[in-house]
Amino acid sequence: MRKIEWSEAIKRKYPEPVVLVVSCDSLGKPNVMPAGWCTVASANPPMLAVCISHKNYTHELIEETGEFVVVFPNEEMEDIIRYTGSCSGRDVDKFAECGIETLKSRYVKPPLIKDAVACFECKVGGKMTAGDHTIFAGEVLASYVSEKYKYRLYNFGDGGFKTIPYE
Repeated sequence: MRKIEWSEAIKRKYPEPVVLVVSCDSLGKPNVMPAGWCTVASANPPMLAVCISHKNYTHELIEETGEFVVVFPNEEMEDIIRYTGSCSGRDVDKFAECGIETLKSRYVKPPLIKDAVACFECKVGGKMTAGDHTIFAGEVLASYVSEKYKYRLYNFGDGGFKTIPYE
């Protein structure tokens, strides 16, 4: 082993899963952003954790409402990931710009994204400041899977996204 800078060594994390985090303001206007930092945080109760930069509009919305939806994107959502990661929901309606179809959530205000591989309605059950990000641990209130799409996208770190088939 040789010692190198963290910024160089961390590139070895790829491929990494990518998710879409859906939030909304207090009036119910939705916002969406891609995130690479999402993990299972608890099995009982089921919880997913997402790490969101303090600068992001999504951070502001989750702080305001205490709710979010985690979406596993399907292989046809690469353009949505690229676009929603290139602008702020403060300035643009990402759902309208991308033509993202939604479904009403049962327990939270942020909508589900139609045709995603899976969606998880979450209510913040805990949070922790971690440097320039907040880790939001969301208790999963409801889970959904697609009957059409099975494989989620992964970020390969070279500007490319692909699925990794399993079975």
